Amino acid sequence: MKTTSQDGWHDVIVFTPERFEEGLEAVLAVREQQTVLLNLSRMPPDLAQRTADFVSGGVHALDGKQQRVGENVLLFSPGSVRLQWLTSDDDSDSPQP
Repeated sequence: MKTTSQDGWHDVIVFTPERFEEGLEAVLAVREQQTVLLNLSRMPPDLAQRTADFVSGGVHALDGKQQRVGENVLLFSPGSVRLQWLTSDDDSDSPQP
């Protein structure tokens, strides 16, 4: 399985889907051990929720992890990736693990 690019870096794939069917690409990327940033801001709210639910379920089935990182933005990663949040005490809007 590919976990790093040819130059040794771990890639983060950014998806900005406009159709529900494009959510499958995010699940397949996590299956290939890639970390995915899913930006749902170009979708109507109901379709964005449906896509988020689909990707979340697929990634969960792969024993992956997920975290909301902003409005309409979700981070999905393989189980082998550790997610850490560095926050200051003053920053109450930061996502929590």
